[in-house]
Amino acid sequence: MTNIAAARSASTGTSAERLRTDPTYQAFWLLRIAFTVAPVTFGLDKFSGLLTDWDRYLAPAVDRLVPGTAHQAMLAVGVIEIVAGIAVAVLPRFGGYLVAAWLGGIIVNLLLLGDFFDVALRDVGLMLAALTLARLAVAVNAPNRSGR
Repeated sequence: MTNIAAARSASTGTSAERLRTDPTYQAFWLLRIAFTVAPVTFGLDKFSGLLTDWDRYLAPAVDRLVPGTAHQAMLAVGVIEIVAGIAVAVLPRFGGYLVAAWLGGIIVNLLLLGDFFDVALRDVGLMLAALTLARLAVAVNAPNRSGR
């Protein structure tokens, strides 16, 4: 039996046991923590602006579509990011897909901006990781199908 198979067969143990032995469970928790903390942190920073001037990341085409100023749009973005982070913490199966969709929108915005292609590429990787989180959420919560 491989190490992964052995860890999966032990998946009926306590959460602490699974966290020590099951690579799938470990990956799930790493991603769940990351996609809870990062969106909430970035969302809160939309209100303080400590990390960067977020308004410069809004494409003019998108700015024309949304009501209000670019800064007001970024405040709304901050609220959505905070909600997405909380969704990952509470409902990772849903939250992973929500964060992935949100990252897809960010990627489109950055491509429309015609700059920050490096950030857009990074966000493609993050989007794939968020999709992975959603799939892992199904795996770690799936009933043991082996009948044990």
